Amino acid sequence: MSEVTYASDLQKRIIPCLDVDRGRVVKGVNFQNMRDMGDPVELAVRYENEGADELVFLDISASAESRPTALAMVRNVSRALSIPYTVGGGLRTIDDIYSFLEAGADKVALNTTAVKNPDLVNEAARQFGSQCIVVAVDIKRREDGVHGVFTHGGRNPTELEARSWTAELAERGAGELLLTSMDRDGTGIGFDVGITGELGRTLSIPVIASGGAKNEEHLLAAFEAGADAVLAATMFHSGDYRIDQVKDWLAERGVPVRRMPASN
Repeated sequence: MSEVTYASDLQKRIIPCLDVDRGRVVKGVNFQNMRDMGDPVELAVRYENEGADELVFLDISASAESRPTALAMVRNVSRALSIPYTVGGGLRTIDDIYSFLEAGADKVALNTTAVKNPDLVNEAARQFGSQCIVVAVDIKRREDGVHGVFTHGGRNPTELEARSWTAELAERGAGELLLTSMDRDGTGIGFDVGITGELGRTLSIPVIASGGAKNEEHLLAAFEAGADAVLAATMFHSGDYRIDQVKDWLAERGVPVRRMPASN
């Protein structure tokens, strides 16, 4: 049994992630070698029925050409779901953010755009509220041990460092951070609980752990380290784990999670 204590009023969230490419859910390893995992709306409904707290949809091939497809998906998802969901990928302007929120998304995720134009985070938080603005931060450990920040779907390194960049984002009005370890993504070896836990404990906004989850123990480790929520894809897409069963397992170990009502 875990000896970690949690604030009773702060439930930990489990968030399936759906990487979307041209209207289909895909998944790879270390951001490469993508394979088809299914229809986003069908998977979203399945995860809601299993007890997901929220969902995240990331358009990994975002471009002007894919925007109509992405907006159509958002509208379809909105008609099918009642739980909150976040959409990210290729959002560059206030108008882009507005279009996705207007189509039905509860939150939007900024990544490359936040690095290129940090003032957009401030402006978006003022206009739509911090609760609508998630900033995704893709990190990779450098040879010097520092976690560097990458953009463009993990393809381009920057001079930014995870600790200082995430602190700046919190000050600028981001509502929460989606922290993805590129070293762990799709590997099934567990989250990078060191940096994730540190930021989760020290930042003033929630931190979502992402990259590397394969089983319940990995989720538990992230929560014990200090993450406010966990993002997972492969372990749920594969069908090896159901969210409601994972939540029951976590609850038995003292993690405060929202559980499904008992069926009659």
